Amino acid sequence: MNRILALLISLLSLLGLGGAALGQACSSVQRYQIVHIYPHDADAFTQGLAYTNGYLYESTGREGKSSVRKVDLASGQVIERYDLAKEYFGEGLTIWGTDLVQLTWTSETGFVYDRLSFALKRTFHYTGEGWGLANDGKQLIMSDGSPTLRFLDPTSFQEVKRISVTDARGAKIKNLNELEFIRGEIYANIWYSDHIVRISPQTGKVLGCIDLTGLMGKSRPMDADAVLNGIAYDSASDRLFVTGKLWPNLFEIKLVRQ
Repeated sequence: MNRILALLISLLSLLGLGGAALGQACSSVQRYQIVHIYPHDADAFTQGLAYTNGYLYESTGREGKSSVRKVDLASGQVIERYDLAKEYFGEGLTIWGTDLVQLTWTSETGFVYDRLSFALKRTFHYTGEGWGLANDGKQLIMSDGSPTLRFLDPTSFQEVKRISVTDARGAKIKNLNELEFIRGEIYANIWYSDHIVRISPQTGKVLGCIDLTGLMGKSRPMDADAVLNGIAYDSASDRLFVTGKLWPNLFEIKLVRQ
């Protein structure tokens, strides 16, 4: 689909998650304070992001440019990298023990890597598109651009359950993209918006919205695809990181009530 057309369609289909209607769709709205700004590879088409032990782990997309990376947080330097075959478009990424688990967009194929050596350990199959990926410590949580989140067994990758995500008005929320599990909630980027929704993993109901409008400011790339996408959480220090596709910066933010 033409990206500009996709942008217009997406903006019309966000079910009110923009402008004045944001407060109607969400029971609570949070804004942000920037705590720290880190460098980020402006060529990285960020599709998945995770953090542990001082390093970011990032999945990048686009055919012929997709990769999995270990990135030094402070410098933005890529420490390790695994490049996918050119037919794969990298998508969501999560850390599972000593492994990295990565989705691809339309290939219905996922990859498992050793997090220490970056060696490819195995592949797995799923149906439909792969978008975002996270885990709650027991199961993997997967988005596919629809209002549905699938919960997968982390060993067999078979579906265990699914939930439908709805806002405060009961309307379904689609375009759920990159995911992160934070303090018992699922955080999800909404594709082609500056908003993150906080989702109950039990009911699928949106518990609140995070409005990140203006985060990149005038430094935001002009590329139409350079949208907010990428959430990582440092559970040890309670730090929240966000970035976007092709963004030159990654932000540590603190959430504040609007």
